Amino acid sequence: MSKNAIYWLWLQRALGEGVRFKEILEDFKSIREFYNANILDWKMSTALVPKQINKLEEVSLDDVQNIMYTCEQNGWQIIDYDDEKYPKRLKEISNPPAVLFADGELPDMDQSVVISIVGTRKASEYAVKVTELLSRGVSESGAVVVSGGALGVDSAAHRGAIMCGGKTIAVLGCGFGTNYLMGNKSLRNSIKQNGALLTEFPPFTQASKYTFPLRNRIISGLSLGLLVVEAGVKSGSLITARFAAEQNRDIYAVPCSILSPEFAGTNRLIEDGAIVVTKPADLLCPYAERFHIDLSKVKSVDRLMNENADTSANFEENKADKLSFENLENGRIEREMREKAALSLSGNNKIVYEALTESLQHIDVITEKCNLPVSSVMGALTALEIADLAVSASGKRYKLS
Repeated sequence: MSKNAIYWLWLQRALGEGVRFKEILEDFKSIREFYNANILDWKMSTALVPKQINKLEEVSLDDVQNIMYTCEQNGWQIIDYDDEKYPKRLKEISNPPAVLFADGELPDMDQSVVISIVGTRKASEYAVKVTELLSRGVSESGAVVVSGGALGVDSAAHRGAIMCGGKTIAVLGCGFGTNYLMGNKSLRNSIKQNGALLTEFPPFTQASKYTFPLRNRIISGLSLGLLVVEAGVKSGSLITARFAAEQNRDIYAVPCSILSPEFAGTNRLIEDGAIVVTKPADLLCPYAERFHIDLSKVKSVDRLMNENADTSANFEENKADKLSFENLENGRIEREMREKAALSLSGNNKIVYEALTESLQHIDVITEKCNLPVSSVMGALTALEIADLAVSASGKRYKLS
């Protein structure tokens, strides 16, 4: 942190996260000068309204000392706007964070291709695999992958980078020290070893519907380009895409099946001009000359799949013999039997069954949808598996049988 960190913390504490302070710096030469100014100077500034001035008076430097102490005790870095570690691209946006908190080691963002990848938490198997492959492909070429640390597409983006030893950053919608999405704790620990967790929110700030839109502007602001994978028309990913457009970032999208209307947001982005992505080179091409990337060495999706036996196996399901009349008829009979069994379900078993889909979902997603304790959900899933109404896969993922 810089020598002015305490003043930036004071500003953020007083006026809140997301405050537009660039106008303030136009009236005052530095954050220190702004702090040392008197109330009359503040009142004369067109960048402040009376309510903000009252808040500035109410908060003292003593109020932020606890934040600095907490960060020091936990090994969390404070990266203020004047800090040399503060990413230059983030400074370009209209309302950059006054302060960032980091857990891990922030890569050199200014000298790297930075690609943000976002999408639905309820990602299909296809979206998860595509995201992992694209993330891995760009990471192997030296790009830094940024996402939001959530389930689904976000997790796949981070995993793809980590799989090849690349650098990745998770921008959180909460402060450090909270228990938000503890099911992703192991992944977050891996992210810290391969990059950093980043947040604008002071320690112990809980996630809410207000924190995520603020978080999203940082995800896009850090990057040169934003890739959207499998997003609904009203998803948070499209909010991030809107921020990216306002910030003059490139916007990319993976085409979604027209048979999946719940994910029509990505196709709508393409209709609005987003660049179609089908391979890692598509994401790197616009920046290859500037960052000296040899596109001929960027791996194709086929090659990446062949290097990952597990991934390849998941794409072998649609063999021709599965489409034979005999198999289709047997499948119809089995489906009818399962539907009859499902009608007899009650209690937690019924609630959990109705939360399952034909695509694998992580246990945390199912638990959140059911609004039940994890132990109850696990018990119901076991009963559903015994009844052949659900199947499990590695990574605590489940789907309809």
